[in-house]
Amino acid sequence: MKLCIVGIGLLGGSFALGIKDKISDLKITGVDANPEHAKKALELGIVQEILNLEAAVAEADLIVLAIPVNAIISLLPRVLDVMASTAIVIDLGSTKELICAAVQDHPRRHQFVAVHPIAGTENTGPEAAFASLLPGKTMIICEKEKSDPVAVQLIEELCRNLEMRISYMDAASHDLHLAYVSHLSHISSFALGITVLDKEKNEQNIFDMAGSGFSSTVRLAKSSPDMWAPIFTQNGKNISEALASYIEKLQFFKKIIDNQDESSSYALMKEANEIRRILQGIK
Repeated sequence: MKLCIVGIGLLGGSFALGIKDKISDLKITGVDANPEHAKKALELGIVQEILNLEAAVAEADLIVLAIPVNAIISLLPRVLDVMASTAIVIDLGSTKELICAAVQDHPRRHQFVAVHPIAGTENTGPEAAFASLLPGKTMIICEKEKSDPVAVQLIEELCRNLEMRISYMDAASHDLHLAYVSHLSHISSFALGITVLDKEKNEQNIFDMAGSGFSSTVRLAKSSPDMWAPIFTQNGKNISEALASYIEKLQFFKKIIDNQDESSSYALMKEANEIRRILQGIK
């Protein structure tokens, strides 16, 4: 099997590392716009060869687009144009509706399987990749009915080999749900980081007094703007609605604090504690 990874960073690199020991006779070719990333991916053994896009895609059985979602939209039709008639292409983007719409009328749409692994860290680049990122996580497959059944079956089999759970959604529902459970949390983290940097000018104080609570909450603020700015644009309507609800809760919390209404503060936090039961049930 010939695997082509376009974008050899955290997700693309982890996907490659995760299946290296699962599939025999596997050749992994990499494509990356950043020459340093390409060089490092070779050094780390994530890929065996670096090629230009056309050459890598033309000889691949499976192409994985692990690049920012705006780049996926522009690149996916081009990949479908040059890939072999028996090949399959997937994307790992965090939005799906606009990506799927970009190729809905392409004559090779059936060779594309739209997926999204619910996995990641705040780190970027080939050095951030690790083989255990995907096992135990969920892979969402969108618009399954528009993809060739054989292609879907292969991707499902790869997911099972990676010990991933599989979920199915339409693209619009995917983007709506991700706005609340993923995209909003990143915005919250970015906003917290900006607030602290704006108000606390003494960097040593931030370093000395930041506890584990702050560190865990602001962790996502270290994420790549190259990846997240296009996500916020593509899923803007859903994210805006999520933000409106979140801002309403923040304003309510501020009112409680301003009024020193401890009983209401307690009740609000008690209600929020319910998230523990849900997340423990998922795990």
